[in-house]
Amino acid sequence: MRDFVPRLAPVERQRRYRADGLWTDDTFASVAAEGLVASRNERARILSATRPYDGTVGDLADQGAQLAGLLASRGIGTGDVVAVQLPNWAEAVATFYGLLRLGAVAVPVVHIYGHKELGHILRESRARALITTDRFGSHDYVAELADIDGPLPDLELVVMVETQSAAPRVGPDTVTWDDVLAFDRPFTDLVTVDPDTPSFVCYTSGTTAAPKGVVHSSRSFIAEMRQGAMQRAQVPLPAGSVMPRGNLSGAPVGHVAGMMTMLGPVMAQSSLHMLDRWDAGLVLRIMREDLLTSGSGATFFLNSLIDHPDFDPSVHGPLMSRVGMGGSPIPAEIARRASALGISLVRSYGSTEHPSITGASHGEPEVVRTCTDGAPMPGVELRLVDDDGVEVGVGTPGEILSRGPELFLGYADPSSTAAAFDGDWYVTGDVGVLDEAGNLTITDRKKDIIIRGGENVSAAEVEELVLRIPSVTEVAVVAAPDARLGEHVCAFVRAAPGADPPSLDDVRAHLEAAGLARQKWPEELRHADDLPRTPSGKVKKFVLREQLRAEHSG
Repeated sequence: MRDFVPRLAPVERQRRYRADGLWTDDTFASVAAEGLVASRNERARILSATRPYDGTVGDLADQGAQLAGLLASRGIGTGDVVAVQLPNWAEAVATFYGLLRLGAVAVPVVHIYGHKELGHILRESRARALITTDRFGSHDYVAELADIDGPLPDLELVVMVETQSAAPRVGPDTVTWDDVLAFDRPFTDLVTVDPDTPSFVCYTSGTTAAPKGVVHSSRSFIAEMRQGAMQRAQVPLPAGSVMPRGNLSGAPVGHVAGMMTMLGPVMAQSSLHMLDRWDAGLVLRIMREDLLTSGSGATFFLNSLIDHPDFDPSVHGPLMSRVGMGGSPIPAEIARRASALGISLVRSYGSTEHPSITGASHGEPEVVRTCTDGAPMPGVELRLVDDDGVEVGVGTPGEILSRGPELFLGYADPSSTAAAFDGDWYVTGDVGVLDEAGNLTITDRKKDIIIRGGENVSAAEVEELVLRIPSVTEVAVVAAPDARLGEHVCAFVRAAPGADPPSLDDVRAHLEAAGLARQKWPEELRHADDLPRTPSGKVKKFVLREQLRAEHSG
């Protein structure tokens, strides 16, 4: 990312963010150096059938320093890009701690991504090193690397976390995590990093066929984490609540939500509790035993807990008296059930590009907390505009434009950055309505994405691959309501004349062969003789979405 040109806020807003305490000159290198010392004796635990871990934050910080030392010995240092594709394991946490100390640019890769996505990310980010594993669940990461089409000219080193003895090497420059732990020159320097330069590149599937690299600096990401802490501290816990000793999270470290959990001990003295596979029964048991909270994030997490037969309102309710929801649509029924259980639910709205745009507070009335996405976060400004770019009034739907202290620097692909901004404003592609009090409610999306359990799925990516099936002449992929996941992928398929339409199993087999992550496969297939269209012939996907919503609500 050395040739990346960041998109910075105008000078007058930079001054305001500093004056309001939203921006400082701290960097993740300096914050990590201090925070990991303060959190050194805090517990760090990973619940995993494959690689369980129970130790301290300090132990993981030490492993991170060894990894940073090994990378430095290979000439990889401040400003260099290192990709990380690991599940929620101790090695993943240690890796990020090491990269922060080194001042390297971390590129978290969602562990479910296949060779198609991984190849694109490694090439576009120009990663010099990749930290990965040989296998997790059904994923063979060694095979995935071998299946990447074309060369990876910038990749010099692969660090392999082995789950099998003598795992296959992916090239001559492969070392193992055991080599990391044996490295005797840990990196302990305090590096100097410009807080406005790239620190993380988070790849997210949006409206384009390939994942887009969202570039954040130390300044933007630290502002995001401080904002969340400010909001959580606003309102005391209600009577009858139990003060949790920590939060048990299943959000993957390849996502912003998982990174927030992992970076908690860096920003504040806190323990760390994560699991690599979401298991509601296990989460409920650990919550009870260790007085932890859980359930925040995408609707799926809360839903799975309160639906589980082991959920005990008298035990788990007081531990999860506050839950924050975001990442996917929140069904009204979930809000109603949560309130009946004494759980204060708050909604928020954001994206990888602008992580916290609005958010409700636990001190606000229930109708605000559960029926709106809250007011703008500190320092955040909104504009809602019509199709002509004219600002709309209260109660009128408009496309959401935002700006604030935690706004990203731009995309790894500069052409995508240019298309995402209207002057000084980030064009979200989402549609919402503001009420008289300034609370925002998301009503629709211009961006053609499906948010499945908090995971972004690009309709364009799925459509491109489904269209390669010989019997398919047209396909429209849209979001269908899902009581468990918020949304799932539904494909409307028009068969070629005289051809037998493919079955759902046919489509899934085709996508598996193409290397698409399983979570992006359609879970519903509809056959159509034709599709609703505009006069210009464009498929009116909003009609398909409305049809699915009507069927779901009926």
